[in-house]
Amino acid sequence: MVRIYPAHFLYVMRFKYLILGCLFLLPICCLASDNAALGFLEGRLRILAYKDVELAEGNPPKFSGGDYAEYPLIVLSQDGKKQIARITADGNGNYRIALPPGNYVLDVQGRARSHLRAKPQRFTVVSNQTVRVDMDIDTGVR
Repeated sequence: MVRIYPAHFLYVMRFKYLILGCLFLLPICCLASDNAALGFLEGRLRILAYKDVELAEGNPPKFSGGDYAEYPLIVLSQDGKKQIARITADGNGNYRIALPPGNYVLDVQGRARSHLRAKPQRFTVVSNQTVRVDMDIDTGVR
């Protein structure tokens, strides 16, 4: 006959709960290790605005600072149907965001409704790497 002392009983119970906890967490740890490390999207938003008067030499349009907050960018799924993230460029037009590896589309939020001219751009994020995608917007305001 095995005699169990009160202190021994507590250690056995703690060990039992430790084992059960590990068995519960094991699948979660396995899932977490299957996820690849994030990659990064960075770039610069440029807003196209023409000079007040174009000279006869046909000066090319310039990019102005503009209010970048008025033109948030969206990251869409590869098929362009699901919004993954929303990005607002900083005061210099720069943006950076961490994303899971995969194929995406970068677009301007509300582009179709506001008649902005910008080309949605496809890009691929790879783990632990940075992909650069610059976005140019023509507001159509002259």
